[in-house]
Amino acid sequence: MNPKKDKKISRFLSLILRHQPEAIGINLDKNGWTDLDKLIEAFRESGNQIDQDTLLRVVENNDKKRFAISEDGKRIRANQGHSVDVDLGYSPAIPPEILYHGTHLPAVDSIIKNGLDKRKRHHVHLSQDVATAIKVGSRRGGAVVFKVLSGEMQENGHEFFLTENGVWLTEHVDPRYLIKMEYPRL
Repeated sequence: MNPKKDKKISRFLSLILRHQPEAIGINLDKNGWTDLDKLIEAFRESGNQIDQDTLLRVVENNDKKRFAISEDGKRIRANQGHSVDVDLGYSPAIPPEILYHGTHLPAVDSIIKNGLDKRKRHHVHLSQDVATAIKVGSRRGGAVVFKVLSGEMQENGHEFFLTENGVWLTEHVDPRYLIKMEYPRL
């Protein structure tokens, strides 16, 4: 096991299963699934040597639990974050009163003015705890965290979905439902 290599595989897997399946010649079905054996073969043909045990280890050990293996063990998909057209089949869920969104400093002014937009993704991603929001926001430098008044949003008719790996999704968060946290603490 090589953690550095596994992280590289995980990033490549995210790219392929969320954004560019065509980059290695695979197809995702309408629910985002692709055949595990075909994915491994496409990986190999693209110059990335991988076997099933390695792929399953990367999926299992992914700290964000970004991927899912089908119950029969024959298919794989990303749990959320797609920019390609898929229907992940999530049912509406009632969120907690407060959720969180972590971002980086250059995005703050736009978020305060326009709210949280899904951009090229299917949904806005929210977390249930500050620590996760800080981690997400820190990917591009210092984190800024917003509280999201998700309970109020839901009461006002906004839909939320909960992914298999605990990420909350919604279409858009209007600025009136956001509170910028001045000093997020773990």
